[in-house]
Amino acid sequence: MIDSLIEKDIALFLYLNNLGTIHWDSFWLILTNKFTAIPLYLILLYITYKQLGLKKTMVLVLFIATLILVSDQTSNLFKTSFKRLRPCHTDEIANLCRLVGNRCGGLYSYFSAHAANSMAIAVFFSLALKFKSKFIVYLLFIWAVLVGYSRIYIGVHFPLDILTGMFFGIVYGLLFYKLFTAFSTKFIA
Repeated sequence: MIDSLIEKDIALFLYLNNLGTIHWDSFWLILTNKFTAIPLYLILLYITYKQLGLKKTMVLVLFIATLILVSDQTSNLFKTSFKRLRPCHTDEIANLCRLVGNRCGGLYSYFSAHAANSMAIAVFFSLALKFKSKFIVYLLFIWAVLVGYSRIYIGVHFPLDILTGMFFGIVYGLLFYKLFTAFSTKFIA
């Protein structure tokens, strides 16, 4: 059963990855770059400050930093435990996939920290800021999904890496939101 799932994951990866064209490569490379999201983070930080004030914003930043740290370390733990090679490091399919940007990254792929982190941020901020406009919430989730897909597009993650990363992002985003709420209620006036 696991072998069948992995075969389907590889087939889906090859299909999705090979949908790419040279005309879209730079867009997906920009989207997958972690520094590209800095303007989004600054906007979220500004909205947080306006809605929650300085004290809660400072606490929120600490929770977000811890959230990313936990998410990253969980991904690293899974990668070193499962040792699933990235598509671009897998000999059987490396010549069949499009490696965009000529940089494969680390050896192992399961699961994607990019997908986990972006989804965790989307969930956490959607809950913490209780946006009056659902448009912003949808925009955050679309951004997280696009970041996840970008990892398949550029050839460094399988779809299951992305889905698992998003699952952990949702779980951690919810968990850290609950912790932030409990802490804020108890310690911040």
